[in-house]
Amino acid sequence: MEDLKQTYPDSLPYHQGGKIEVIARTKLDNEHDLSLAYSPGVAVPCKEIQRNPNTAYEYTAKSNLVAVISNGTAVLGLGDIGALAGKPVMEGKAVLFKKFADINAFDIEVDETDPDKFIDIVRAIAPTFGGINLEDIKAPECFYIESRLKEILNIPIMHDDQHGTAIISASGIINGAKVTNKNIADLKVVVLGAGGAAIACAKIAQSLGIKNIVMFDSKGAITTHRKDNLNGFKKDFIVDREINSYKDALDGADVVLGLSRADILEAKDIEGMNPNPMIFVMSNPVPEISPELVRKVRPDAIIATGRSDYPNQINNVLGFPYIFKGALKARARCINEEMKLAAAKALADLARAEIPSDLKQELEKIHGRAFEFGKEYIIPSPFDTRLKEFISNAVAQAAIDSGVARIKSL
Repeated sequence: MEDLKQTYPDSLPYHQGGKIEVIARTKLDNEHDLSLAYSPGVAVPCKEIQRNPNTAYEYTAKSNLVAVISNGTAVLGLGDIGALAGKPVMEGKAVLFKKFADINAFDIEVDETDPDKFIDIVRAIAPTFGGINLEDIKAPECFYIESRLKEILNIPIMHDDQHGTAIISASGIINGAKVTNKNIADLKVVVLGAGGAAIACAKIAQSLGIKNIVMFDSKGAITTHRKDNLNGFKKDFIVDREINSYKDALDGADVVLGLSRADILEAKDIEGMNPNPMIFVMSNPVPEISPELVRKVRPDAIIATGRSDYPNQINNVLGFPYIFKGALKARARCINEEMKLAAAKALADLARAEIPSDLKQELEKIHGRAFEFGKEYIIPSPFDTRLKEFISNAVAQAAIDSGVARIKSL
């Protein structure tokens, strides 16, 4: 296994002292400023908010503040390492919010694995924030936690590990179908994995109109032939036929979504896929099958991974900063399915749009490859400066159109 400390010797110095800080937006240079920032002048906005809670969006940082909250039970590829050990990741998420969407974010590590107690803690601190990004919480608890918090709170909440990957993969499927002239509703999809991200990917695929989905968990395909008990989330994807292997499922398939573990697919497994298959293998740092092997066996494939050193990176940073920015812009009460689907479709639209020449030169310099819509460019680059407004506006408009926004127009 790769020794990351050896691979990245500059990692510990980079993180020394933490990666985030709080700075004041208003001046505090004299006695009058002090009386405004704190007592007695601060009583004025307090009374306004008491009279009308919605004015908190005007007179506090709530309108541009997201909490990144985790209990550390499913951190990146590290697993259940605990709340404190996960803090560098949550700080990193806060940095990404600021860098890509200019959203302020606080990381909050909650040392609690009981789902109901965790929910109660988050509920109690929620008034501070305009939105809550749940992060690195293991399945199946993550489904219950997100669902319950969405029921009891009236601010945008999203478990990014589930929905971020799903939204980006959906945009890839939309454009992959366009590149190959396939009808999305006719696609046959195989999902490797049945955790939070896998189930969210399968659900958003259904939202695109895809009906033929086969899902695998660690015990095999989820079919009526299984004898073990399946949780409610997996039951939504039961198929009524016997499937004995990945190859059985992938023969005649158009799409494989890998959200499981490294190197579980062999060359023979993908040989029988339909022409121009979409092979989205998203395990990090090592995908379910190497892109080099895919190219050798299926040179007609569209390949996407979770890595930045291959084309078509399915990277959550393409989603969560702009989804939350759109939700905050609309002062949305939640992040609903319409907003997620709007983000996926907007990402697909942006990848097909003509890139301004100066931006195109910059992206080609960053990535070291050409940027023309096609098999190696179906998903935008994280460094595409158009993302912030394009995606967030689409999400905000979807919030308005679906009736969950506190504003009436952008």
